[in-house]
Formats: sequence, C-alpha cells, structure tokens
Amino acid sequence: MVNTFTVHQSSSTIMISLLKMHGLGNDFVVLDNREGKLPALDWQRIADRHKGVGCDQVVVLEPSAKADIFMRIYNADGSEVESCGNASRCVAWLLASPSSSPWKGEGRGEGQKKQIRIETRAGVIEAQVESADSITMDMGMPRLGWKEIPLKEKKDTLNLRIGKGGLKNPVAVNIGNPHMVFFVSDSDAVPLAELGPALERHPLFPRHANVGVAQVMAKDSIRLRVWERGAGMTLACGTGACAALVAAHRRGLTGRKAIVHLPGGSLHIEWREEDGHVLMTGPAAVSFRGTLEVSAFSV
Repeated sequence: MVNTFTVHQSSSTIMISLLKMHGLGNDFVVLDNREGKLPALDWQRIADRHKGVGCDQVVVLEPSAKADIFMRIYNADGSEVESCGNASRCVAWLLASPSSSPWKGEGRGEGQKKQIRIETRAGVIEAQVESADSITMDMGMPRLGWKEIPLKEKKDTLNLRIGKGGLKNPVAVNIGNPHMVFFVSDSDAVPLAELGPALERHPLFPRHANVGVAQVMAKDSIRLRVWERGAGMTLACGTGACAALVAAHRRGLTGRKAIVHLPGGSLHIEWREEDGHVLMTGPAAVSFRGTLEVSAFSV
C-alpha cells in the first residue's frame, strides 16, 4: 500500500498528492485516505474548474473490510453520492495495473490483480481489468421497484407520467443511484442543460435523479446524453449508460447488449440474462499527477 498523504509539510504548509483521472471525459480528482490522515476538505472548491483543480466528482479512497477499497464520491456541488460507474473503472485500473505508484509518477498502477472489489455506499461492485482500455465492471442487479429507486410514492417505473419541455414518460432505474431515462428521436436536439436542473429535483425523486435522454439507433446501439445529479452536464455517465440499456430493453427497444455512445466516447453495456447483473466495459486514464495545498481547500 502506497503512502500518498503527506508530500511536503512545513510549519505552515501541508501538501497532499492527487491524481486527475477520467473515464471518457467524465473526470475525477482522486485522493488517497487509506491511512486516515486526510483533513476535512471543501469538495466543492476542489471541483471548481476556475478556482480549484476542476472535476465532475472528487473520489476519496478509504479502507474497506468488505472489498479491496472503499470509494467515497462527492459531486461537484459537494454532495456525496452512492455510486459512479466511470470512477469505479478508474479506481479498479489504479489498483490492478502492474508496476508501482502512479501517485508519484512511477509506472502505471499499484499491483497485478485483475479482479478488484470496490465498496461504495450502494454496495460492493466487482471489476475485471484487462487493460486501461478494457475494464469491465459488474454493477450488480438494477433496482426497478418504486421503493428501490426510490420514488416518493408508488408509480409504474416503466412509465412515469412526468416530463418537461417536450420530454415525457421516462423509465426509472436505480444502478447504485437513481436515474430517469427519456427516449427521444434526437438526443442532441434536447436542451438538456436547461431542462436538467428542474427534472433532477422533481418531487417524485426524494434523493434527486440523474436525467438521461436516449436515442435508440439500432437494437444494439444507443446515443445518450446525461445531466448528472449534483454535477450537471458531463461527457459520460457510466451508471447512466447502464440505466439507458436496462430501460431500453424493458421497453422492448433493444436487446440485452448495446454500445452506448456518449459525448466523450462509447461504453459496452450488457444486462446479463442468467443472473440479472449489468456489465459495463470501457476505458480509464490518468490525466495528470499533482499536489494540493490543504490550507487553500480546508473546511
């Protein structure tokens, strides 16, 4: 285990290591707190793209009694969320890739394990790491009941009678976090940045929701854009891609496998029939390594 906390400390300055990573442009500041030394930090300020490092989510690594790592996730608005598909691929790659510590710029990863277990607030998910371009996450079974989403009251999750600005009748799916998926004829034409904030906070969703607009291109191809709860428009959303495939198959629009094309790239999604688990395959990458001055971002 690599000690990444204190890089430099003087009488007035504490610096901590960070990794900037991304999955198809959905970007993260990754901090290591496995030794429990990380001070209280302002996640929103770190995520600020003008005054901080800049990211969609801040990911904090902690010890886990159930898995190889616990992944704690904070959105750009500072709120903590249950799960993140693209971040989970990044963390899996970080732990599984050969050679020594990427925190110090040495090599590519921490170990040579190909199977990684990651604990999140939504439960334990598993990864199979073949390369930086091919990481498969077993996201578990989608939750489809109204209480599992959760919704404020009993509704048909396959046909929610809600909408805004021409969007209507979404499917609700929970893939570790809640999603509403709208099916449209042209996903690029939807003013999602305008509609997303209100839909995210629709009163039917007490924990708020991620909002996806999906265009089915073929039985095995979906175009998708996502307004992420607490983060806004992102280049890719892993759980959103999983939710889109599940929703599309439930509606009879696709098979159980599809390539989901997001603004930042494509993910391969499968809703496995034998056990009901959703598999997501895609890449992870390190953008840069750096240090954070604690005093500038402390709470």
